[in-house]
Amino acid sequence: MRKYSVIISSLFFVLVDQLIKLVINMNMDLFEEMNIIPNLLYLTNVRNEGAAWSILSGNVILLALIGVIALVAIYVIFVHKKELSTIENITYSILLGGIMGNLIDRVFRGYVVDYIGVYIIDYAFPIFNFADMGIVIAVGLIIFMSIKEEFDARSKD
Repeated sequence: MRKYSVIISSLFFVLVDQLIKLVINMNMDLFEEMNIIPNLLYLTNVRNEGAAWSILSGNVILLALIGVIALVAIYVIFVHKKELSTIENITYSILLGGIMGNLIDRVFRGYVVDYIGVYIIDYAFPIFNFADMGIVIAVGLIIFMSIKEEFDARSKD
């Protein structure tokens, strides 16, 4: 069962991501903004036809293909046929769920729904979504785990 827990957890992450995007689309007009914490955090409704920071904007098919390749590669290389620790299970679930959430948007909408806006001092950080947060957190955890594993291996020598 543990083998499938990553898939089940990823699908739950996708469900949450898609529900949030549905609520945003149903309750906010395009480009509408709602302040949550003035001068720090706001909700909005934008369409991102690219990747992070709108890189490759307008290349929906290419970005969808990259998403599919990433999903398959991550699953085959890191998840399939391996015994994962609890933290690895959670990390890969979040990563795969985030990729799937944005991939669903690209395939069925032609763009990704972004809605979280943050101001850092006077800089308006690029707008992002729940799936993006999952991807960034998961990649950060993978980097941390890799560094820790390398450090532990060197400590044993």
